[in-house]
Amino acid sequence: MVKLLDRIEYPEDLKKLKIEELPKLAAEIRELIVDVVSKNPGHLSSNLGVVELTIALHYCFDFKKDKIVWDVGHQAYVHKILTGRKSKFPTLRQYKGLSGFPDKNESVYDPFTCGHSGNAISAALGVSCADAILGYKRHVLAVVGDGAIGAGMSLEALNHAGDLNKNLLVVLNDNEMSISNTVGAFSKYLNKIRTTQLYADLKKEIHNLLNVLPVFGKPVEKTLEHVVELIRRGAVPGQIFEDLGFNYFGPIDGHNFQILIETLNDIKHLEGPVLLHVITEKGRGFEPACQNPTQYHSAGKFEMCDGKIKQNINEPKKISYTKVFGDTLIELAKVDFKIVGITAAMPDGTGIASFRNKFPDRFYDVGICEQHAIGLANGLSAIGLKPVVAIYSTFLQRAYDQVFHDICLQRNGVVFALDRAGIVGNDGPTHNGVFDIAYLRNLPDIILMSPKDGNELKSMLKVALDSGKAVAIRYPRDDIPDEKLNPQYKTFEIGKAEVLREGTDGALLAYGAMVYPCLRAAEKLSEKGTEVTVVNARFAKPLDKELILELVRNHKLLVTVEDHVLMGGFGSAVLELVSDEREDSSKIVRMGIPDRFIEHGPRNLILKNLGLDKDGIADKFIVTLELMDIHSSFNKTGKRRLPV
Repeated sequence: MVKLLDRIEYPEDLKKLKIEELPKLAAEIRELIVDVVSKNPGHLSSNLGVVELTIALHYCFDFKKDKIVWDVGHQAYVHKILTGRKSKFPTLRQYKGLSGFPDKNESVYDPFTCGHSGNAISAALGVSCADAILGYKRHVLAVVGDGAIGAGMSLEALNHAGDLNKNLLVVLNDNEMSISNTVGAFSKYLNKIRTTQLYADLKKEIHNLLNVLPVFGKPVEKTLEHVVELIRRGAVPGQIFEDLGFNYFGPIDGHNFQILIETLNDIKHLEGPVLLHVITEKGRGFEPACQNPTQYHSAGKFEMCDGKIKQNINEPKKISYTKVFGDTLIELAKVDFKIVGITAAMPDGTGIASFRNKFPDRFYDVGICEQHAIGLANGLSAIGLKPVVAIYSTFLQRAYDQVFHDICLQRNGVVFALDRAGIVGNDGPTHNGVFDIAYLRNLPDIILMSPKDGNELKSMLKVALDSGKAVAIRYPRDDIPDEKLNPQYKTFEIGKAEVLREGTDGALLAYGAMVYPCLRAAEKLSEKGTEVTVVNARFAKPLDKELILELVRNHKLLVTVEDHVLMGGFGSAVLELVSDEREDSSKIVRMGIPDRFIEHGPRNLILKNLGLDKDGIADKFIVTLELMDIHSSFNKTGKRRLPV
């Protein structure tokens, strides 16, 4: 059977179809997305919800000329399929394949690379302002979810756009969810629009008023006053957007092509800022995703027939760092009522959902508002509570000023649980958490630590909460290397490292997730007759000054290893310390992530390609030792003497 989708490579092909054919195309696109994502995990629910909306947007606009900016990018799969990337779609989120997010390096239809939330309206407004200066005539759109619309940056952009009165169309894709259930007063406001008969009631009442509208005099005034009062009572849907300077339209059915296309064609020529409110269903067309959109936001491999998540029964069951964090936080909170949990729209992703279920009165999900999350933690800590902010490393970047001003400057005790630190994997450069050491260690009065395994994560969380200080604990999106977890907590002094293995030929100083690769590298080196010391640094701030200086003085070579950028990272901190103490910094070699954005792909593969696995670490150590021997021989003889 010939499929309509077989005829579609680019949007100009789409425009050849009749509106009556579009539902069939939508069904075929959903089938393709479910098929690919079932084998190749990606973001399912959000993309199934925007099939009709995306088709309608490409049907009504020309995005070779016009510009469309997707907020976050979780919802851009249909857009990719319709813009020349259909044949590559099975490579989604695979190494050297299609990005899981809009990527300006992939297509002219992607004006921006995006993976964080709340940026779209600002970027689109910037394009519109530039067009006005340069004299370009085109449509500029931002597609924003109901979770992202409540983000601080989105509200700032809406406020500015309304004031500037530039041509801009904001499409609010309202599916009642971000990743988890959308929270906050703004969400409740949208829900009010969705679920009441305000719009219909208003139309009916206005109609009745017009039927009795007198031509002149006092009755006219009374009538108009009544209309104004209706508006004041909130009977007009989207009044808040109108007050911000937008022409508001909706809410409309985001799965009805006739309504979508008619509305888009009607409003696309309007001058000034316009907001179209579209109601969609997350996971539409695939019942398991409809029933559990959070689970299928980014599910693992699953069966197409029933949505059952596939599990490899031959693999031993493993525990993630995320789960260890969540379970430990509950254990500690049972005996300490002052512990409070905070997250920014990521309760499931950060593992803090279990804490929410256990202690709902001590949990706060602030929505996609990372800055507010840190500000809230500031207030809680100031009054004597112990807030734990569960957040991805890459998302804490969005609240840097708050970490500086509200936490460190105030010397408040707040624990940042930095999930997804290091190489994240298939989500790629927008989500890799490889900058946190650099952007945090320059701040006074903050402690930076990273565990080598699950047991150490448990202990670090307790040490951090007991310290009463600002502490950031970074750990990867990975399974712990422990065979089993110890129910006991190990105590250790802040700023003290741990010697795991001793050798005389050099030392590996590893931070966090790089400890076990270094231990395996040491075993490989030992097989070749090279014995190295392996140290679990534990802390990037404060450093174990005494131990590091001892390592430099007693070893020919000291290699620092981290899954973080080299510039400003853990190795830089060690190098600065050694230099400041007037020791021989030439003995130090740093291994980590180079000064570039790292592509998407499996975490282990990316680390291997960067030389951050046991083989890469061992090879780097041997090569460096050989070069040092050559250099030493040259300095002694004045001639270069190559080894036989």
